[in-house]
Amino acid sequence: MSRFLSDKYSKLIPYTPGEQPKEMEYIKLNTNESPFSPSPKAVKYAAKEAERLNLYPDPECRVLTQKLADKLGVEFDEVLLTNGSDEILNFAFMAYCDFKNGAIFPDITYGFYKVFADLYNIDAVQVPLNSDFTIDITKYFNCGRTVFIANPNAPTGIALSLSEIEKIIINNPDNIVVIDEAYVDFGNESCVNLIHKYDNLLVTQTFSKSRSMAGARLGFGVGCKELIRDLNTVKYSTNPYNINKMTMAAGIGVLEDEEYTLNNCREIVKNREFVTNELKNLGFEMTNSTANFIFVKHNEIDGKELYLKLKENGVLVRHFDKNIISQYNRITIGTKSQMTTLLDTIKRIMEEQI
Repeated sequence: MSRFLSDKYSKLIPYTPGEQPKEMEYIKLNTNESPFSPSPKAVKYAAKEAERLNLYPDPECRVLTQKLADKLGVEFDEVLLTNGSDEILNFAFMAYCDFKNGAIFPDITYGFYKVFADLYNIDAVQVPLNSDFTIDITKYFNCGRTVFIANPNAPTGIALSLSEIEKIIINNPDNIVVIDEAYVDFGNESCVNLIHKYDNLLVTQTFSKSRSMAGARLGFGVGCKELIRDLNTVKYSTNPYNINKMTMAAGIGVLEDEEYTLNNCREIVKNREFVTNELKNLGFEMTNSTANFIFVKHNEIDGKELYLKLKENGVLVRHFDKNIISQYNRITIGTKSQMTTLLDTIKRIMEEQI
């Protein structure tokens, strides 16, 4: 770091993205991307919009926002499109956390929550998960803080029920509850409809996972009109043109091709069930994931060693060094062919190690 960096950032530990190595061709199962290309309609629309990149994009994202609002069953001014869901989460930390209102989130969850809290010098409470990696919702009741919960959680993949989410909202009437639904489309029920019942609920989602647009960076938040007005104030005070024209066009194409997305989600769920059963037959233990990834360990193979051996053999998974989860690896669900290669590679490793 340079000698000019502000002292307030001197101890900041940034978010660590998943590996993107280039030294060889990998089967990439480490960053929860979709194994499927975006909708052909999305690609077509984005290519057409590339001809107009000399012009600024619509800062209101009017066409895309209306299409998304219609799909979600909400109104235009109850939705805010952002540069990935990370940006809407960033806006939420900026708008609803300060020296009076701290943050609270699980100690094992999406790593950006802690980074945002540190970035803005927010007092944050990290609540330990239960021994089975589930969330104890009562620890979030009447906490006097802005609540951030990924549902399903990452990297465990375990989801809270809609009724459990509602209990957290009810028991925090004077604080915002942010429910991060990045992985909701792989077997869970969204709580978006609750925004008309509770004015303290903000729901965030992304086009990165189920809609195959991780490289385009498109996310959104859904909440009552007053919350969206708050977040727009932050947006227009930082980057009004936060969604580029090609991403906006691709998002419209995706929403006009919903069956493509649904079919991909069905395939991922089917592949998740396949690889889960096969790994259990090999002696692996895992959480009950309802996301597009699984979280697994084997009592006879060190978690980091398995990760490294898989990498040596051209298969990337995600390993976390935090002690409580260091024996686990998070594996993104890919195509049936990718899952079969993963299993064959694990079997070879086990034959050598056990």
